[in-house]
Formats: sequence, structure tokens, C-alpha cells
Amino acid sequence: MSTNSPSSADPLHNYADVWERKPVLRAVYTDFYDRLAPECRPGTTIEIGGGIGNLKQRLGEVIATDIQFAPWLDCVADAQRLPFAANAAANIVMVDVLHHLEFPAVFFREAARVLRPGGRVLMVEPAITLGSTLFYRLFHHEPVRTSADALADGTPDPDRDPYDSNQAIPTILATRDRARFHARFPELRIMQTEWFALAAYPLSGGFQPWSLVSAGAARRLMRFERAIEPLVGRLAAFRVMIVIEKQANPTAPRRLTSGRTGKRPA
Repeated sequence: MSTNSPSSADPLHNYADVWERKPVLRAVYTDFYDRLAPECRPGTTIEIGGGIGNLKQRLGEVIATDIQFAPWLDCVADAQRLPFAANAAANIVMVDVLHHLEFPAVFFREAARVLRPGGRVLMVEPAITLGSTLFYRLFHHEPVRTSADALADGTPDPDRDPYDSNQAIPTILATRDRARFHARFPELRIMQTEWFALAAYPLSGGFQPWSLVSAGAARRLMRFERAIEPLVGRLAAFRVMIVIEKQANPTAPRRLTSGRTGKRPA
């Protein structure tokens, strides 16, 4: 929902306009940022797919990037070829980006290079669950291909449409391909997954002009959802937050903790 097919040659401005006109959208995304911000490490944060540039309202030291130009962004950058020095960032934050990448493995190599030891990749992405799969397959324009390789590798095509996607990629990474990810990128570790967003998110309509719930009702509904996410999130969530950390010493085992209720350790 957050990355609908652009309706004009200037999609980021269209999204910014919807953001300003739709309070329920802002309420839903505030919940996303409420989950992401506490998990960030102190220091420079690179926002990939910064779009309409909302993360700067929540975090300091944010470098907002997107593959498309907008005057409020700090630079234009492809997630698969980041224009930053090694060990430059404490965090890479992405909302609805991974499932648009042509070759996720290329991005993860870049993330391992750019992050300092202990730095994190934090992402919020579509979750394909029993509760969400029918909605995403029937009512969302982006495809769901669960047979795909979440660690696909290759040379990115500079002419590829940046809105091409597969909404299943993040769920595959967090579940079926998790062990492969750790074997392929030993310097990176999936520290937690959090399955969330049960009803308020789909009822909000995302960046579509319609909504079936008000901002106030959505906030009340999300408070209730947080209470039941540990019980039903993995089965019914529409969203997943994935936190990946660059290990200071990849060969040393690290004890993982679940942290707040609702998070799953790797």
C-alpha cells in the first residue's frame, strides 16, 4: 500500500500530497516509526527509500535517500550501490524497500560494507501470513510470489522500473531463507522479527485516497492490536519489522534476547 503504482511522472509529490491530506495514514505510519526508532543505534542513520522524508521527524542525524529525486531528500541513491564509505553508518532504515529490490543479496553486501560494527538494518515490510495473503493477492497491485529466492544475486539493471516488486521477499527472508541468509552473510545477523498490523493498516487504505477507519479509531485499534500481537501476529499480521545487526566479531556466537513482547529472536 505504501508504494502504489505511480499515477504520474512525479509519484513522490503525489504521495506527499496524500500524506498531508490523510490523518489516518499518518497515524498508521507513526506506529511504524514508533517501532523502528527505539531499535536504532546512536549515530548516523541512512534512510533508504526515503520517499516523502518522514523519518527525519523522528530521528536525528538522518541522511534521507531515494532512487528518485525529490527536493527534500539529501541524495539520490540505489540501495544496491550506496554512495557511502565503509563503516559510515550506525543504522540503515527502510520502509517498503526490500520487496522492491531486484537483487537483495547485492543490497546486503552493501549494508555490511556501510554499517559500522554493531550497526543495524531496520526495515518494515509487507508480511505474508494466513490472515494477510488473500488481501495482498486480490486487492493489492503488487505481486506475491512465494517461490522466489529472497537472496537473489546479480548485476542490477539500471533501466528496471523501481516499482517492480514481490511482496513475499521479506517474509521468505525472515522464515524459509533465514538460515541461508546467516550462512551467506556471516557478518550479519537477524536479531528479531516482529509481526504486527492486524486491522488498522488494511482498513486505512494506505496511500490510496480511501479509508474505512478514522485516525482516532485507528489509534485505538492499534493499541488493542499491540496487546494481542504476541498471540496472533505470526498468523494474521500484515506487516513485519526485521532488525539485522552487523556483528563486531562474526565468528563469535552471540546471545540473542527477545526484548519487548512481540519480538522474535533469531
